[in-house]
Amino acid sequence: MSPGCLVLLLSILGALGLGDPGPLEDVVIDRYYIPKICLREVQMGDFIRYHYNGTFKDGKKFDSSYDRRATVAGVVGVGRLITGMDRGLQGMCVNERRHLIVPPHLGYGSIGVAGLIPPDATLYFDVVMLDIWNKNDKLQITTLSKPEHCNRTVENSDFVRYHYNGTLLDGTPFDSSYSKDSTYDTYVGTGWLIKGMDQGLLGMCAGEKRSIIIPPFLAYGEKGYGTVIPPQASLVFSVLLVDFHNPKDGIFLEHLEVPESCKRRAVIGDFVRYHYNGTLMDGTLFDSSYSRNHTYNTYIGKGYIIPGMDQGLQGVCMGERRRVIIPPHLAYGENGTGNKIPGSAVLVFDVHIIDFHNPADPVEIETVYRPEGCNVTTRDRDFIRYHYNCSLLDGTKLFSSHDYEKPQEVTLGANKVIEGLNTGLLNMCAGEKRVLIIPPHLGHGESGARGVPGSAVLRFEVELISMEEGVPEGYLFIWHGDPPASLYEQMDLNKDGEIPADEFSTFIKTQVAEGKGRLMPSSDPEKVIADMFRNQDRNQDGKITSEELKLKSDEDQEKIHEEL
Repeated sequence: MSPGCLVLLLSILGALGLGDPGPLEDVVIDRYYIPKICLREVQMGDFIRYHYNGTFKDGKKFDSSYDRRATVAGVVGVGRLITGMDRGLQGMCVNERRHLIVPPHLGYGSIGVAGLIPPDATLYFDVVMLDIWNKNDKLQITTLSKPEHCNRTVENSDFVRYHYNGTLLDGTPFDSSYSKDSTYDTYVGTGWLIKGMDQGLLGMCAGEKRSIIIPPFLAYGEKGYGTVIPPQASLVFSVLLVDFHNPKDGIFLEHLEVPESCKRRAVIGDFVRYHYNGTLMDGTLFDSSYSRNHTYNTYIGKGYIIPGMDQGLQGVCMGERRRVIIPPHLAYGENGTGNKIPGSAVLVFDVHIIDFHNPADPVEIETVYRPEGCNVTTRDRDFIRYHYNCSLLDGTKLFSSHDYEKPQEVTLGANKVIEGLNTGLLNMCAGEKRVLIIPPHLGHGESGARGVPGSAVLRFEVELISMEEGVPEGYLFIWHGDPPASLYEQMDLNKDGEIPADEFSTFIKTQVAEGKGRLMPSSDPEKVIADMFRNQDRNQDGKITSEELKLKSDEDQEKIHEEL
């Protein structure tokens, strides 16, 4: 070691009391811990809070703020502290630790403090700086993160829900909403919060994170708060704004996707089927119809759902995607509901409208193609063949006749198809094409059917392939004119006094071939004739006698007389 270095080392050791170079002229400062981040240093006129141990050269303690369990608060550089402490504290950072050696003339001098500090005593202080502020300080707000989209910010009189961690300036925690597993909920700008927090929350977006440093005169001031916030303490709040609203708010709508064609919008009294995701404003999912794989179905404007959703669904188009933001007074209020929607929560619903209808809706018929020269159209009891594609209004395919080898066959008015489809197939020409929109009360109703959701509006694309004129309800065969006067004799082809099934079948087929009558249209005429024979063979012995053979008109007349 060089002589120069040795002299310097001895000088330092002497200054720290480890040697004895003689009386000190000024305070000796040892900054034995300096924090990596120092946002501010003590200056003349600053208010400070600090802890200290005071000892003499021999290590004997004469005073300690730790023993009193209370920090020391004061102003630097205005003569309220001994001169040596005034000088030794300047330039300190929060959480910095210093050893100070204060010579007598900068301490208590030749007088000392009776019973505590002898005259001409050199004082040794171990100090940790906890807080620094100035009466000219303003609120310090740092935005830590902010959502990309912010349609609105906090204003006075808004009701806010936020999480926070509260610490002193040295990092000592004093409170946290997270530990209570509940947000802090309050009005802003109405005096329910300390002034600094009232100011610090203004202008925040839902989902924004801020650091708010509040000087004591905007916090709890000279009194502090309980045992956790000492007097004259600056407070640091790390705040996450979960949501906010104003008691005067209505719902807020965002039209995320609106179909180009919107022929009709939902009104009060309509029945709507929709999917939704329900979240809090911080994105926490509390419910979803998708998770149940089932739409939510309800009337709107009739109080069956929360008021905000009742309003938010009015005016929607089929297929529309809409975001509905609902303040708590139009949702579940101060109490919330269940364990997923807290009190005073703003709710966000992302809604996809599947379909809607009104109980008074008829079948909606759109003619896509109609052949020229269409003189004959379908009526009830006609037998028709048609192709169809059936889907939900969101395009989900349900059924198609094209999936089978032959077109669909049905007798209109025979309750073989849903009422709305029967209606939509009337008055059609062969070759005509239509689109039918069928409300559920004319379709499969609230219960739905296999493959068809309950209360679903159905869309049919239909094409009439062919039609056959039908017969009145209850008839299997009708005459085009008057029936033969001696019907039984003509039907008894071999004149043996009885009519077996083959004789009966031959007679009916001959009448049809000669244009004297027609069978009920069917894809299986033989079955129709067999049913006719069974109806006439009243004792089921395989033959019809003259007493058994009766025309339906005669049977109906007999029933009338019996009723009379």
